[in-house]
Amino acid sequence: MSVVTDQLPDAARIRTLLEPGTPFSRVEVVETTGSTNADLGQRARAGEGEGVALVAMEQTAGRGRLDRQWASPRGASISLSMLLKPRPEFQHWGWLSLLAGMAVSSAIAEVAPDPSRVTLKWPNDVLIGGQKVCGILSERIERPDGARAVVGLGINVSLRRDELPVPTATSLVLEGIPTDQGRVVAGVLNHFARYYAGWQLRGSLREEYEARCSSIGAQLSIMVDGVHTVEGTGRGVDAFGRLQVATARGLQTFAVGDVVHARLG
Repeated sequence: MSVVTDQLPDAARIRTLLEPGTPFSRVEVVETTGSTNADLGQRARAGEGEGVALVAMEQTAGRGRLDRQWASPRGASISLSMLLKPRPEFQHWGWLSLLAGMAVSSAIAEVAPDPSRVTLKWPNDVLIGGQKVCGILSERIERPDGARAVVGLGINVSLRRDELPVPTATSLVLEGIPTDQGRVVAGVLNHFARYYAGWQLRGSLREEYEARCSSIGAQLSIMVDGVHTVEGTGRGVDAFGRLQVATARGLQTFAVGDVVHARLG
């Protein structure tokens, strides 16, 4: 399959590609910002409700998981944040980042020449051929009328090999995947809306997540605190989305940690 020339996102076009019933009634695209998560966090504190999807063509001060920097050159990456007001109790909100990973992997697999190369590593790393293409960060915003959640993600779209932040990263263009950003954004929003609706009703999507996550059944090394490593086999996730690993000491559960698949090295 040939690679489609970059098409930068357009808010009106994205809205036409959204499926009926989506919670994202307001889709906005800006030229540049420091962080789409920070922008929506500020709006949430000011009282804005659920349903905003903010896309930036350039992000200069974004953050990833474990406070890692996530910046994106103009037009080369998708920076997308969603403002939500989840109904489940807060202890279940860890699922939001997992739902985002499921949505991104589903959207990319739809347009990939070989969908089997698109995988999901716990908790929310989207990989293509074992290389990371997406980062995700969810945040809770307190409000007197109820907390909000901001779910942000960045997808490498047309970054060249020498522009990638780390050697283990990749981009859609390097993998021969179409780079129509508007269609990718709409795909992510559509899949997220479907997963989010199911999670709102049930508080957990264990079966759906385990079916997509390649960490389940894999030999894993989990770096827990930057020093200690636990090895074992991924067995599943619990009701809160935490990773369950069969180790020499029995079944252990992890809420955080860097996971390395043995076969990916």
